[in-house]
Amino acid sequence: MTTFPPTPAPPFGPDDATDGPDDATPRHARRSPWARRARGAGLAVLAVACLGAGSLASVALEEPSAEPVVRGAPGATSRSPRPTPTPTCTPAPLEQRAAATLVVGLPGVRSADEPLAQEVVGLGVGGVFLSEGNVGTAEEVAALSAGLRTAAGRPLLVSTDEESGRVALMREVVGAGPSPRRMAQRDTAAQVRERAAATGTALAGVGVDLDLAPVLDLDGGPSGGVIGDRSFSADPATAGTYGLAYAAGLADAGVTPTMKHFPGHGRSSVDSHSESSLVEAPLDELHATDLLPFQQAIDAGAPVVMLNHLQYAALDPDLPASLSPRAYALLRDMGFEGVTITDSVGMGAVNLRWDFPEAAVAAVGAGADAVLATDGRQAVRMRDALVEAVRSGALPEERVSEAAARVTALAGGDPVAMSCLDVELPTFEPPAG
Repeated sequence: MTTFPPTPAPPFGPDDATDGPDDATPRHARRSPWARRARGAGLAVLAVACLGAGSLASVALEEPSAEPVVRGAPGATSRSPRPTPTPTCTPAPLEQRAAATLVVGLPGVRSADEPLAQEVVGLGVGGVFLSEGNVGTAEEVAALSAGLRTAAGRPLLVSTDEESGRVALMREVVGAGPSPRRMAQRDTAAQVRERAAATGTALAGVGVDLDLAPVLDLDGGPSGGVIGDRSFSADPATAGTYGLAYAAGLADAGVTPTMKHFPGHGRSSVDSHSESSLVEAPLDELHATDLLPFQQAIDAGAPVVMLNHLQYAALDPDLPASLSPRAYALLRDMGFEGVTITDSVGMGAVNLRWDFPEAAVAAVGAGADAVLATDGRQAVRMRDALVEAVRSGALPEERVSEAAARVTALAGGDPVAMSCLDVELPTFEPPAG
């Protein structure tokens, strides 16, 4: 196995936003009800060795050679603090911590008694993903969610992808809704929040507590494009305002929103379900456009951000953002202290180059807290690869522990019992209106 020198994280990151002259505390620094026991958060800057097209190089923990400079604050530096270790504490077994970083789908499963469902929850995954194949009546979905949690015997994230419009995996439960673009064109932000709250109430009613929405990407092109009308707007301010309104409505109903697809998918016309593509925009341009809605969400205390599978010339041109240490470093430099999750690593942009186990190791090594795979039949292989990578020295155990602690906290569990790390997620406080 060939190893390469780690790539240092570049200096980037806009100013932390504040509430106003009477409150100098950034919103993203406030603390979260999703991690009740925790104090102290953040992500140690990690770098993963370059990945070849068919093999995984070693992952190494690295202190950056230069502090990332916060843009707009001359002389200031930004370093994410590490979660606070708890002395004289024994963490859960490595196998359990590795499994806790996985969020996996259950193809065709309708009952928690089915073999795949039992295998996945018995493995100790951090969460499950429900798609159309899991959806019957609302009562059946509720029974499935409850059965999975009972079988798990611990806090378990139950997630889905309900954006409204054409990506609506729980349409049979929540009903059909307009696309995000249509909502932004005809409704106020307050009305969108009310609509999302109704969606969230329906999701919570069937046991779903994590929605992989809203989309914060910018796109004003054809409605049927890869992002298209899944985007609220091509205007950063509008996309941010309406995206946060949708997220707020979900949160009002007790469902955790997920901001996606960082660092922005709207510039690509290529569907990463089948292949990847290179975004050539310089970082300054991304900061002035695509990243603005994400910055707005981070400043409001976004709990979860999903990274996409596009490649960025300004970051790692050879790696999808979901496997790129520089993409995760960029997100953390912007002030994000929540849970990072990949888009599904079964999508062609990743899976045609890296098999599920390799992708899981690369993603966690780069900075992912949760690795999404819609095919839960891959969960054992992914867990085993993470364990082996730690034991071989290719992946720092501290990185797996940190990721497991964050996912556990998001699910409402005890991150100290999992990883002996005291972590806390940000409180989501979107602007009113």
